[in-house]
Amino acid sequence: MADTLAATALTLKDIAREAGVSLATVDRVLHNRPGVRPDTVRRVREAIERNSFQPHVAAAELARGRARRFAFVMPSGPNPFMQQIEAYLGEMTAWLSARRLSAEIVATDVFDASVLASSLEALSGDYDGVAVVALDHPGVRAAINDLVDAGTKVVTLVSDVPSSRRHHYVGIDNIAAGRTAGALVGRLVGGRSGKVAVVAGSQGLRDHAERIFGFNQVMASEFPDLSVLPVLEGRDEDERSEQLLAGLLGRHADIVGLYNVGAGTQGVAKALSEAGRDKVVFVGHDVTALTRRLLLQGVMDAAISQNPGHEARAAVRVLLALARGEPILSEQDKIRIDIVMRDNLP
Repeated sequence: MADTLAATALTLKDIAREAGVSLATVDRVLHNRPGVRPDTVRRVREAIERNSFQPHVAAAELARGRARRFAFVMPSGPNPFMQQIEAYLGEMTAWLSARRLSAEIVATDVFDASVLASSLEALSGDYDGVAVVALDHPGVRAAINDLVDAGTKVVTLVSDVPSSRRHHYVGIDNIAAGRTAGALVGRLVGGRSGKVAVVAGSQGLRDHAERIFGFNQVMASEFPDLSVLPVLEGRDEDERSEQLLAGLLGRHADIVGLYNVGAGTQGVAKALSEAGRDKVVFVGHDVTALTRRLLLQGVMDAAISQNPGHEARAAVRVLLALARGEPILSEQDKIRIDIVMRDNLP
């Protein structure tokens, strides 16, 4: 993390040390005061340019009367991937404190639009920035717009609401992720015909809806011998996902593939195991302790992975840049899609 955050970690003391001069000399150069040799001025300015240092931002941070507060509105359920994001935010505490920042977790039911909207509305006036795992719903959209209108910087995390006035989205291209899952399921089925099950948390979550859209695109165009069954919505809950899938497996003996769009992975795996359907190709999302074990056991064939640490850091960096009025480094904060199988587990 140190490398990716180095640019924002610099202070005037760092520039003085790199240029081999005193802090007072750096101050003279920054304010064009006389009494500094041309060679020294050159060294200081080169150090500033080399590190993309913005002295006015550093000064403004020191002059602020209070620390900046960011809120991360996260799912309240036991979602291992979301818990990883929260853990990485916890690891950033010292880095945040050094910049007079705080990142607080607000747990809520992101599957219930009214609950999520109320949680967002309650943040108004208390935070400089909000990152939210968002449901694409008119009520949530209105709550995001109200926060923006009140001066809060809003970033959607993992799941987007593009029709809102949120400032930025941090996450993968979910249509591409769904297409990747479709290609994997279709090819790993290996020419067999049959049905494919799809388990999602909720189609109201845009990341899940987009993944399903991309998955269906590939299945329809490239694998016409595979029939995709209606989506089961397990709310990312293990027990609910297990029950729904167990019922589906009982009704369809010819299921040959399975795409688990979100969490609830333990329940999905349990339903497959108890039905004795170990030949079903199983593709899901994210590398967690559970999916790692399922991949090693051969229960799960592949995971579409995104880096939770990168997402946590990117969301903080974007919120900080927005709060400071700085440009967002889009290439640095672009989240990559990885395909992880048993043989290349990180």
